[in-house]
Amino acid sequence: MVHTTACRPRANARAERLWFRAAALACLAGLAACASSGSTNGGGTTSGPPRAVEPERPTGGHRFFQEGRASYYADKFAGRRTASGERYDPERMTAAHQTLPLGTWIRVTRVDDGRSVEVRINDRCGCGSGRIVDLSRHAARRLDMLHAGVVPVRIEVLRK
Repeated sequence: MVHTTACRPRANARAERLWFRAAALACLAGLAACASSGSTNGGGTTSGPPRAVEPERPTGGHRFFQEGRASYYADKFAGRRTASGERYDPERMTAAHQTLPLGTWIRVTRVDDGRSVEVRINDRCGCGSGRIVDLSRHAARRLDMLHAGVVPVRIEVLRK
């Protein structure tokens, strides 16, 4: 009888450990279900004010506009590989954007004077401070923004 009494706390401890493990697995399963259910805010937080007028990913029939600020690539990036694999050429009409698919053609329009250019997205940018696009030097020259450096713009997706 002494032997069975001594084993009871051990049996309870085993049951408690088993219950704890089952509860932990249930919690992890619940977290995994929440993460994959699509009930997030659509990609996390962004720095700065919301800039997209319509959803980030353009779909058939929907036009995509975004307002913010544009800057342009420094000369030191000439010849370096872009996210698309091609080399950056300051004299081509190209740009970098955070989320638009590579190869997408966009129209970039200066908000203050109405000048616009059409460029192809071939790179990614770590745009911050309200900047939404980085332009090649040639595109920046056509928008007359070389001296200003950063200008307010509106971008519109033309085609993929």
